[in-house]
Amino acid sequence: MPPITPTTHAALELTDVGLRRGDDQVLTDITWSVQRDERWVVLGANGCGKTSLIRIAALYDHPSTGSVRVLGELLGRTDVRSLRRRVGFVSSAFVDLVRRDLIASDVVMCALNASLEPWWHQYTDDDRARAVASLDRLGIARLATHRFGTLSSGERQRVQLARALMTDPELLLLDEPTAGLDIAGREEFVADLDAIGADGTPLALVTHHLEEIPSSFTHVLVLGGGTVLASGPIDETLTAAVLSEAAGIPVVIERHGGRWAARAA
Repeated sequence: MPPITPTTHAALELTDVGLRRGDDQVLTDITWSVQRDERWVVLGANGCGKTSLIRIAALYDHPSTGSVRVLGELLGRTDVRSLRRRVGFVSSAFVDLVRRDLIASDVVMCALNASLEPWWHQYTDDDRARAVASLDRLGIARLATHRFGTLSSGERQRVQLARALMTDPELLLLDEPTAGLDIAGREEFVADLDAIGADGTPLALVTHHLEEIPSSFTHVLVLGGGTVLASGPIDETLTAAVLSEAAGIPVVIERHGGRWAARAA
């Protein structure tokens, strides 16, 4: 496959990306491009490589083969720590890394230095005000002084989203951010993503569940066995046939009011 020519509009470009861990081939020949006006969902069964892919895109893992270009910068030829500050990354695994007695505004503020502890760096009153403003953007400024460990699962995930937005990211990547949330928490988070997408921020969301796809999302990437099964505009690409192949069972999909749902056939 010929290499993708970088475009001025692409927020993320992966070309022939492969990832190998020991004897396991996790990803094979993944080519994927996210333009700056697009919002993608990444679907697939457990173990298909979704999290590995999004971690490469978020600059936390390096591919074994292929090339990765993020916001125009080529991985391997750029300062990764500096580039990470331009990319927001939300992962359900993050909550286990945060000290439970930190207040929510400190969790958010530490994003300015990509750190987990406020005492690792010096912060100003303006920094603290920005953190509260980031929480307020999601309607949760009331949580600013609450200890992270006292928050509900949904509140913790929304605080993590506020943290990701703290640096005004040019690209936002989310790895199963609604894992463990109840319906109310999930719907609040989905509404947040719709609002962020309306601001023009390019997004990529990893999930298992069609019900978690915001109505404003434009494209879908479906993985199976570490390879691309389908990729393109969501209205044309997300079909029962494609999802059945990814799930390994016959699946029926439905759409109501812009939201998707799936069940076994």
